[in-house]
Amino acid sequence: MRAFNAELSKLFSLPGIWLAFLIGAFAPAVIAALDSIAQKEEIIAGVSTRLSEVGYIGLALGVQGVIILGVLAVSSEFLTESSESGGGQQITTSLTVFSSRLHFLLAKAGAVTVISILLCVVAIMTTVSATHLVLGEYAPAFEWSRLIGAVCYWTFTALLALGITVLTKNGIIPLAVLITNTSFVSFSFLLSKVSTLAFYLPDRAGIDMFMSMSDSFHTPFTGGLVMFVWVAVHFIVAVMVFHRRDVAS
Repeated sequence: MRAFNAELSKLFSLPGIWLAFLIGAFAPAVIAALDSIAQKEEIIAGVSTRLSEVGYIGLALGVQGVIILGVLAVSSEFLTESSESGGGQQITTSLTVFSSRLHFLLAKAGAVTVISILLCVVAIMTTVSATHLVLGEYAPAFEWSRLIGAVCYWTFTALLALGITVLTKNGIIPLAVLITNTSFVSFSFLLSKVSTLAFYLPDRAGIDMFMSMSDSFHTPFTGGLVMFVWVAVHFIVAVMVFHRRDVAS
């Protein structure tokens, strides 16, 4: 428990974490509001084919906050401190304090999981409020089962970001790839036009946990299971690499 609390304290001490909170809390609401405005006339007329996606699309595209969270949790450990502070890295101190590297990564993953869940709950509240503000009585009913799926999607995405950053020891690559994939160009979506195997990529499978799309491939449970397997495999590989790696290299 002390290790978990220490990781929480470390995360809250990072300046960049507040950017993650800001983006995570409000980006989904902004996306949902814009989508609601674009769809409002069709929804009122009763001809919209995307009513079931309104609101949820903000939770699908607004995961950048937890991506930043997962990346920062690890990349901050490998930042070289200033010469006045000795020019070392936080990871050296962390591994001196923790009894094992596995214990260290589990505590860090636990802290990221808790914060991701709380951040997604806040995002759900702002998103639901924004959708109802724009659409009023025409806003779709938000189902608890789908909202739970969104929470799982955010949490798994944050843990994937954490695992990838452990492998790269650098936050630039995971941030560039994951944020681009979830906001600008979905590589999984493009690949799904070529092969059905793309539906088994983590983000594409995870979306099926809460989005009702015309090209949905998995049931919510299957989509969650596929994404969980990706997270588990990434974490196992990250633990193995981290255990063998000279952190100072």
